[in-house]
Amino acid sequence: MRKNTLNIAHRGFSGKYPENTMLAFKKAVEAKCDGIETDLNMTKDGVLVVCHDEKIDRTTDGCGYIKDYTYNELKKFDAGVKFGDEFKGEKIITIDELLDYMKDKNLLLNLELKNNLIEYEDIEKKVVQKIHEYKLQDNIIISSFNHYSIVKLKNYDSSIKTGLLYGASLYEVHEYGKKLGVYSLHPYFAAVLNREVVENIKRAGININTYTVNEEEYMRKLVDLEIDGIITNYPDKLNEVLKAVK
Repeated sequence: MRKNTLNIAHRGFSGKYPENTMLAFKKAVEAKCDGIETDLNMTKDGVLVVCHDEKIDRTTDGCGYIKDYTYNELKKFDAGVKFGDEFKGEKIITIDELLDYMKDKNLLLNLELKNNLIEYEDIEKKVVQKIHEYKLQDNIIISSFNHYSIVKLKNYDSSIKTGLLYGASLYEVHEYGKKLGVYSLHPYFAAVLNREVVENIKRAGININTYTVNEEEYMRKLVDLEIDGIITNYPDKLNEVLKAVK
């Protein structure tokens, strides 16, 4: 029997709405996604905020590094207007706003720590504390390209589900994943279009969630490989593909 592939909305419904905004998350849920993937940076005053880039230049009307702003300063910038004038007024939100919204949804939430370029002090501890505060530990995977950070997370709280992000094909990645004790591997989709690699990962008892898949051709190939989760900017498009293969 084919295992269902999870439809995970990348930065919310980011194909049609400004990424990582509350609007994008709400629209992803309305589109009947199975989960949401999003990103965490940290402000000058230690507030965890939802934003992909370390800088706000690309997604807001401001500029500079998140680490150089307090959250109150960051709130003044518009996180929707660059996507379109009709989205003016969207703001960068905190992890508390996101977790409060997700706490009764019973959906997967993949939190990516953006600490591979900037080493935010104690970000792992802060995120885990928030997850327990909202009692969402069963619904959350924490991922990062910074694999030292993943080890730190596991040492801090071994019960937390962790995911290794990587962008190229890694040799015997299933053995690497077992060594680090992770729940899932999160490769760029082009690095996993290989049945042998996928089967080795599954035999190791590790899940595989792949990013960022926006073309139907690749969605179909990955569903055929029985990937556990597909992270996409277009959860509506992926739902159509998933319906067609059932």
